[in-house]
Amino acid sequence: MSTATHGRQHKVDVTHLDANPLLMSSVGERWQTGNFTVRSAYQVLSDGGLRFPWLSQVWAPKSPLKGGGWCKNIRMCTFLKATHHGSSRHMEKWLPFTGILSNRAEENPDFYNWNRVKIRYCDGASFSGEGRDEAHGLFFRGQRIWLAAMEELFSSGMRYANQALLTGCSAGGLSTILHCDEFRALFPSNTKVKCFADAGLFLDVADVAGARALRSMFQAVVNLQGVAKNLPRACTSRMNPTLCFFPQNVINHITTPIFLLNSAYDLWQIMDGIAPSSADPHGHWRLCKQSHANCNAAQLAVLQGFRNQMLNALKLFYTSTKNGLFINSCFTHCQSEYQGTWFANGSPVLRNKQIAESVGDWFFDRSSFQAIDCPYPCDNSCYCRLIINIQMSCMGQSERNMDGAQARCESRLGLWLSDFSYCSGDIIDGGAP
Repeated sequence: MSTATHGRQHKVDVTHLDANPLLMSSVGERWQTGNFTVRSAYQVLSDGGLRFPWLSQVWAPKSPLKGGGWCKNIRMCTFLKATHHGSSRHMEKWLPFTGILSNRAEENPDFYNWNRVKIRYCDGASFSGEGRDEAHGLFFRGQRIWLAAMEELFSSGMRYANQALLTGCSAGGLSTILHCDEFRALFPSNTKVKCFADAGLFLDVADVAGARALRSMFQAVVNLQGVAKNLPRACTSRMNPTLCFFPQNVINHITTPIFLLNSAYDLWQIMDGIAPSSADPHGHWRLCKQSHANCNAAQLAVLQGFRNQMLNALKLFYTSTKNGLFINSCFTHCQSEYQGTWFANGSPVLRNKQIAESVGDWFFDRSSFQAIDCPYPCDNSCYCRLIINIQMSCMGQSERNMDGAQARCESRLGLWLSDFSYCSGDIIDGGAP
């Protein structure tokens, strides 16, 4: 971890948990320079004193592996523990602090001078697991990792914060939702605390074969990793724990102000929730998943139905004025950590505000913000990325095997994440990495 005050950087040695499979590892001394930090169980960029606001991001690397940021069975978990998705021993050495974590006012106008923390995610259950499978060397310690990270950040100065924001995208967005009230409870009552979940609104919907692929996966995660005991009691006291891993059954019981950023046509959920390969064995959805321009009328109707289910799930949520909402109609997944979508020329806009502006206005109570985009194809502020087709290519490799070729594909994919292209048309074929 590092701190920087008035342009000066200081090295701070902090001892972390010793590494077990699927557990964050001890890294020892580390430092940062510019807009990047070196590897650790978490990274900190500090541009002010410890009493300055703190922004903690639960960072889940977007995985081309089927199943996204979760680990649902012994085979998958055993594979993941030897990658950066399962152990910090294998995590990237350098990570960009961009979008909501940028330290440049022109890129991140409201949060650039905060103490910003990137909490590395590797437990495969959105920081909620508690269990083990010693026969396979697997220890599911997501909840313990979460508590240990919070304890250390507090001992390192976060307890002095006058404002705090917990955020995350994808599996990290789900973790933000599940831990939001728990995060609030760590601080004194006079500390301003809010949460911001990006692309974490995973829906319990039927896939194109009539099954519920995502529910089956979540059920496997909850059962394998002993997640039930760590889910919000307000939900588990009323329904099956698996259903409480779906945000739609949790968000209305969160008492802490929370902002939801999501695409109504979430790209990950289209590929793995609506039309996974298991539900589309003959590949009728293959071209549609590559680009929405290739979707036929029946497929577009399914996607519009998904949007309608998302809006229905949010009806009670946005009756509370303390909550924020930015639901756009871009075919994407995660928008706050990439500069081109967070705050830049050509970024997505709702009600004449970019995402960074809407979140900032909401957090600082300058104005409330709850906006839902019109249905596709009306929004002309969306963009496209070369990375999408590269990700699709990796996904194809991972479905065929789980060997070094897929890992190399992931590695090359990561190089593109901080430098993507976007445009007003459809996805450009970037070719296989």
